[in-house]
Amino acid sequence: MMDLVSKRLAVALCGGALLASCSRPTPAPIAPAPAPAPAPAPAPAPAPAAEPVATPAPPAPTSTMASGIDLQYVDPTVRAQDDFYRHVNGKWLDAFEIPADKARYGSFTKLSDDSEAQARELIEAAAKAGGAPGSGQKKIGDLYNTFMDEAKLETLGGKPLAPDLAKIDAIKSKSEIPGVIARFGKTSVRAPYAFAIHQDNKDSTKYIVGFGQSGLGLPDRDYYLKADDAKLHAVLEQYEAHIARLLTLAGDKHATASAKDVVALETAIANIQWTKVENRDPLKTYNKVTVADLPKLVPGYDWKNYLVAAGLDGKMDYVIVSQPTYFTALGGIITSTPLAAWKAYFKWHLVRAAAPLLSKAFVDEDFAFSGGVLSGIPENQPRWKRGVRAVESALGEEVGRLYVAKYFPPENKARMEKLVANLLAAYRTSIDGLDWMSPATKQEAKAKLAKFTPKIGYPKTWRDYSALDIKAGDLLGDMRRAAEFGYQHEINKLGKPIDRDEWGMTPQTVNAYYNAELNEIVFPAAILQPPFFDVNADDAANYGGIGAVIGHEISHGFDDKGSQYDGDGNLRQWFTPEDLAHFKAKTHALVEQYNQYQPVAGYRVNGELTLGENIADNSGLAIAYKAYKLSLGDKPSPVIDGFTGEQRLYLGWVQVWRGKQRDAESIRLVKTDPHSPAQFRGNGPLANQPGFYAAFSIKPGDKMYAPPATRVILW
Repeated sequence: MMDLVSKRLAVALCGGALLASCSRPTPAPIAPAPAPAPAPAPAPAPAPAAEPVATPAPPAPTSTMASGIDLQYVDPTVRAQDDFYRHVNGKWLDAFEIPADKARYGSFTKLSDDSEAQARELIEAAAKAGGAPGSGQKKIGDLYNTFMDEAKLETLGGKPLAPDLAKIDAIKSKSEIPGVIARFGKTSVRAPYAFAIHQDNKDSTKYIVGFGQSGLGLPDRDYYLKADDAKLHAVLEQYEAHIARLLTLAGDKHATASAKDVVALETAIANIQWTKVENRDPLKTYNKVTVADLPKLVPGYDWKNYLVAAGLDGKMDYVIVSQPTYFTALGGIITSTPLAAWKAYFKWHLVRAAAPLLSKAFVDEDFAFSGGVLSGIPENQPRWKRGVRAVESALGEEVGRLYVAKYFPPENKARMEKLVANLLAAYRTSIDGLDWMSPATKQEAKAKLAKFTPKIGYPKTWRDYSALDIKAGDLLGDMRRAAEFGYQHEINKLGKPIDRDEWGMTPQTVNAYYNAELNEIVFPAAILQPPFFDVNADDAANYGGIGAVIGHEISHGFDDKGSQYDGDGNLRQWFTPEDLAHFKAKTHALVEQYNQYQPVAGYRVNGELTLGENIADNSGLAIAYKAYKLSLGDKPSPVIDGFTGEQRLYLGWVQVWRGKQRDAESIRLVKTDPHSPAQFRGNGPLANQPGFYAAFSIKPGDKMYAPPATRVILW
């Protein structure tokens, strides 16, 4: 989960992936985007002196189906029993160079590139065909053509910003700040706080407004506050210089002074923000405040002005505030910070949000910092890729409808439905065998599992974009209108029944997620491809790939956060106190395991921040193994390419997480991402899997071996 900036806030303007409110427990996507990973994972035991071997020799082949395993990158010099991830992926890790326009590269990236190329074909066909005025095809084509018209953008320069910058210049009093924040929220511009519309965490039958902290231009508060970290401090210094350069392009004659004011103000905001670990607690972040009491939360702040400007006035009796102390302290910062500094701050975030949609000078300066400094990327992506993403952010399901018609055959969905059913059945069976869960809690767990809703491929009903006005030649205006369209879509939910058919990702998104408030698991069409899912491959690799992904998402319903929600999506503790204590002991051990991993020297994985995803990885893989064994009945697994089905399941798992990333990106993700780096997602769960020990004869002295007493087995 990411900072509280709702789905409507800035996929195109900020260039990010799907964002979700941290007042919600979900969606919990399986990956932030392309899967990351650099070096081999650390191991719990010393390596013995032994010759390099791959695996125990299996019997002769018994099947003619494809194995689904790519063996060309196996490194025979690394024993599978010492570093399984590097054994399977080593040649690729040594030889592959991350493309110049990427911060990381892996299976998710590969499929995302493929999906973008397919979307490009569909979008460019729509652009060429034209279409009837007001049609989805016409809107897709007009927006894409407008984005690709660089010559027109060069003639405009920074002129599209002029009216909004003039409005900020005209601010006479801090009493106008609530109105500015409301206006920014509608048009996907970052501000000190944001809101999202979602289900009430304790009454999932109604939509509510959830407010939460926001407002930083850097990825995390640590970039401002960790003065003793040389790398983070250097980024902060470069950030200030970047602000000055971009504001200069926008015509600010005092850009250097403005940049200092912005950094000082954002540092003050960072100092009062809750950490990402604190924001993972669904009970701590559930703070019900009546609308009438909002002025008490932030004394002196004109909430009435904000609610009216935001279109929220009179639409609810109460709200949920994720970080009450932040809002109270923010009131003090508003009072103590000079109006000139606030105006510089608002100008900065306005310009920054718009920069990717302006002339080349703005685009290049924006990328030099957001791509180059923050993630270490040498080159910006081709213009067409950025154009495809802009169209998908504005008209995602309209593109998705075209994508599904051409690239998602019915047989893919049918086989996926069978796999999901098998995974759910494996969970039901596994619950009965848990030695740490009492009968009372098992009954509750089964009740929740029975209410899971799988969504596969694409939504039942496509979103209607008829109210979205796309004007050819007005790129910034088009993207702002798209943001306002999405904003109004969210506002319109208030007072209405819960839409249980809505999706939080488009079909062409390579990802998957669990939503605790709807108790649903969602698998977009684009992830249902090799190496995750291969309709022509034997089941073993599919269970190690998409099977473990399915298991991962189901597991989120029972991770340290999801387990606090019942089957109806309400925050309710259904564990007995004794079982909860057992569960916390196991998860504490998992925190300690992942705390030991370092993707970059001196930067450790945060085991608390990544706990939910690590639980899901470990549990999902365990259940995928059990589901595969159940699918075999009493028959032995087929041997293909010299490997048993059990072996291919684990080979399929680690080939999914094959990936590399740049150091700057690794540091950014360690600070912000609830997912562990890819190599640790590959190797980490294996140390806790009894099936893996049996399949590859892992013994004491092997680096992949962990003593039974230290293995974390949840399912």
